[in-house]
Amino acid sequence: MLAIFALIAFAGWSWLKSHPEHDPTAPLDLRDPVGMATTTKLVALRDDAEECRTVLERSEIDYAALDAAGEGACARPDRTQLTQFPLSPASPPVTCPVAAALELWRINSLEPAAQEIYGSGLGRIEHLGAFSCRRLYGRDEGSWSQHATGNAIDIAAFVLEDGQRISVLGEWDGEDDEARFLRAVRDDACEVFATVLSPDYNAAHADHFHFDQGGRWTGFCR
Repeated sequence: MLAIFALIAFAGWSWLKSHPEHDPTAPLDLRDPVGMATTTKLVALRDDAEECRTVLERSEIDYAALDAAGEGACARPDRTQLTQFPLSPASPPVTCPVAAALELWRINSLEPAAQEIYGSGLGRIEHLGAFSCRRLYGRDEGSWSQHATGNAIDIAAFVLEDGQRISVLGEWDGEDDEARFLRAVRDDACEVFATVLSPDYNAAHADHFHFDQGGRWTGFCR
């Protein structure tokens, strides 16, 4: 019995070593697939910008660590800019956990979905911005938006390498390839971001996906 138990334990250990995305002790590498341990590792980065940037370096992701900016509710001590990420307009500074999740999403969802559905690579991702020093929905009082610290980004459309543009506003509804693509990449984003809001959430998000790495990790996905 001891020999059988040892054999099973060794097989499990060997399997984890060959599947680091499921191994909670393995250092996070953004080039690995999303696995059972990925969310836990991402959560651990939310309050540790230095470790998060170590993950970017380990994963060979090009980035710039910018100087802190802002004050009060809009203070941004962590301003991390992905310098080779295909965002349009140019990649804005975000928190490092948002940057790490964007890379995981691109590698594990956007690129595969574009190839599977369209047989084309991803050209660029159009965004509506990241930092905005404001409260939720621009109200005069109440909770501050995750955008106030650059801990969020809004994604509006995707352009394939062949030039086809897929917009959240124009193509979310329906059963065609465009709607299938948008829903697939929205669902995958829920695995790496704390909050994902889409047109299914409310009218304010009819034209974009909102992603953030806010204070909870309940996988709020609408």
